[in-house]
Amino acid sequence: MRIMGVGFSKVLTHTSDDEIPISSTDSAPQLTYKQPRKNLPVPPPFPPPMPTLCSSQTGPVLGKPYVKIKHMYEMKKELGRGNFGVTYLCVEKATGIAYACKSISKKGPQEVKNLRREVMILQHLSGQHNIVEFKGAYEDRENVHLVMELCSGGELFHRIIAKGRHSERDAATVMRQIVRVVDVCHFMGVMHRDLKPENFLFATKDEDSPLKLTDFGFSVFFHTGEVHKDIVGNACYVAPEVLKRNYGKEIDVWNAGVILYILLSGVPPFWAETEKGELVDALGGKLDMDSEPWPTISDAAKDLIRKMLTYDPKERITAAVALEHPWLKEGGEASEKHPDSAVLIRMKQFKAMNQMKKLALKVIAENLSEEETKGLRQMFNSMDTDGSGTITFEELKAGLYRLGSLLSESEIRQLLNAIGNDKSGTIKYSEFVAATMDRHKMEKGGNLFKAFQYFDKDDKGYITGDELREAITEHQRGEEAAIDDVFEDVDSDKDGKINYEEFMRMMRNEC
Repeated sequence: MRIMGVGFSKVLTHTSDDEIPISSTDSAPQLTYKQPRKNLPVPPPFPPPMPTLCSSQTGPVLGKPYVKIKHMYEMKKELGRGNFGVTYLCVEKATGIAYACKSISKKGPQEVKNLRREVMILQHLSGQHNIVEFKGAYEDRENVHLVMELCSGGELFHRIIAKGRHSERDAATVMRQIVRVVDVCHFMGVMHRDLKPENFLFATKDEDSPLKLTDFGFSVFFHTGEVHKDIVGNACYVAPEVLKRNYGKEIDVWNAGVILYILLSGVPPFWAETEKGELVDALGGKLDMDSEPWPTISDAAKDLIRKMLTYDPKERITAAVALEHPWLKEGGEASEKHPDSAVLIRMKQFKAMNQMKKLALKVIAENLSEEETKGLRQMFNSMDTDGSGTITFEELKAGLYRLGSLLSESEIRQLLNAIGNDKSGTIKYSEFVAATMDRHKMEKGGNLFKAFQYFDKDDKGYITGDELREAITEHQRGEEAAIDDVFEDVDSDKDGKINYEEFMRMMRNEC
């Protein structure tokens, strides 16, 4: 069975306005292999372990002092090497838990910008189904180290090589996960831009192991209607509109469609002996659905492929609609239950917080930059289907269902009331950001201190009971007796004041 082209290792990265460089002498792609990864449990990402500082100088990527990662993690064997970094097996010294550490060199201003964006995307998506869990980022003078969950099952690419063609049942099981994670990324305002079998890892060696999407080095936040022009991705999977420098999130669906074609046939839909030939084939959009093995493949499977590989991105099926396609829904997918998504977990944590912490998070949310909230803005817009600027009960219910939630209506109503505070029965954007932002944002750029200052009206360096009462009642966030209870709980030394250390301790607790 011919599977050439699946492991094409060249990456398209071209951001200038010059003609696309295409070599006519490139040889056929070669298959490469990596050592399998060992899967071990990942502890909660917050609060992070205290890093060992190696300099008072602030790093340009993370905005924090440089750290010596080898003081916290023992670096073991190399797991893989790519265009932008090397991935190692590492073991956290404090816990003995193994992770994967991707070390990426900081070569210049553009690399710094790209790394900063990748870290923000990993933090934003952390905890979502079918996405490799993000442990943390650390920076020294030469590199940024991304520590992530370790997956022991190897790449989807390797299973394709081992199995050749997949049965339709097996292919549907894989594709449900791929299309679902594409839908979640798009719902949360992230475009991956480099979906391929090498970037999907199996969590375990089990035959029914879940898939995990990794490598967000080319990923970007996006807004609906935004046009992107950078040429990125892989020649085997590239969507035609990328080569035309005019594309949006639809390219991820094209990439997923190429993967489905490979799963069912064992060969890519657009493959040639040279990179130039592959790109010409993709631009031509000629899809072979007649030669072997396609006569034996169901019409439903071919229908989905055609819709995912529709040449015009405006006519191409979306990930959300593809999940409802009859071929993907076979096998009782509609009744499958998933653990809570990271977004729902954050909402539940917000619901359980005291009134002071909820208000502090709202203050932080209102001080975040547009860059820091880009993914959250798209996710809010995805839920706010009528464009009213607020999320209603029905919109929240539909949005959480799309993220895999099976909460009852009463539970969703409780979340709505806990997040919104004006008794209107809706959630405003700032309230949504406060309840759903990843907790890494809380620690950045002096955000905690800004929130503390909001309560400390007279700038004396501590918060009095009167100041807390005034701030909370001003926002209609609690009864007076409950406010007194919050103050007494946070004031751990019982001196009648909440100092910054006590405030930080409250904010860093999960509830």
